[in-house]
Amino acid sequence: MLPFLQRALRTFVVLVGGLGAGTIAHAWGVDGHRLVGERAAEQLSPAARTQVQNLLQLEAGSTLGSIANWADETRSRATSAWHYVNLPRDASCQYDPQRDCPQGQCVVAAIEQQTQILRTARDPEQRLKALKYLVHFVADIHQPLHAAFEDDRGGNTVQLQAFGRGTNLHALWDSGLIAQWPGGTAALSAELDQTRPRSKASDDVRSDRRNARNPAQWAEESCRIASAEGFYPNQRRLPADYVERAQPLVRLRLQLAAQRLAELLNNALTETAPKEAK
Repeated sequence: MLPFLQRALRTFVVLVGGLGAGTIAHAWGVDGHRLVGERAAEQLSPAARTQVQNLLQLEAGSTLGSIANWADETRSRATSAWHYVNLPRDASCQYDPQRDCPQGQCVVAAIEQQTQILRTARDPEQRLKALKYLVHFVADIHQPLHAAFEDDRGGNTVQLQAFGRGTNLHALWDSGLIAQWPGGTAALSAELDQTRPRSKASDDVRSDRRNARNPAQWAEESCRIASAEGFYPNQRRLPADYVERAQPLVRLRLQLAAQRLAELLNNALTETAPKEAK
């Protein structure tokens, strides 16, 4: 197994009983974001599910899966920096908000800000917009190269040959690995349903519930994955075993994103429920 996968799978999360059984900064692509939204919806508490459904009724037929790509579809110069955070290569992946997120312009601060809006705003339209951002940004931050390095623009300047065509490392992780999933997106969807990630105590992750509202720690996790030996291929033509070994990590990060998004929404919407009931 590639060293970065050994470290990532050992350090961050253990999946119970199931692991064996070119665009810029659009993390996970359309399908990946949709899969995260759909699986988060399945893990909502009854109280949070009711509030989410009430907000989604403002746009008939919407689901967490269908709104998951809205933040990319409406992306502008003003919101572009909300999708990622750059950490220095020499900082051991320690997030420093003053250094790494000036004026709150990064994905960590965006998640914090939109969570606060969802929790406290009175205007349903404003809360729906915050929900749309959160569904997208929580998935973004779990793509390793959305919390990586400015000097190569999160892997965008690392050119590769993969799947018989030219691409770059960022695009490979955004959508290439998912688009080329054995059996297609339907097969990946089925694999995600087979098991849920469960935390195992470690130096990095004490419990998912404890981390549910800690986007800085999610970013640091992604950075450590991107920093690990072997994550950056040492040759332009992508080795076949890179794809094979990366697939469990892609699946793991999608599952974790869904679980943590659900926990974030459960916490935020449960806290707001008493206020709205008055």
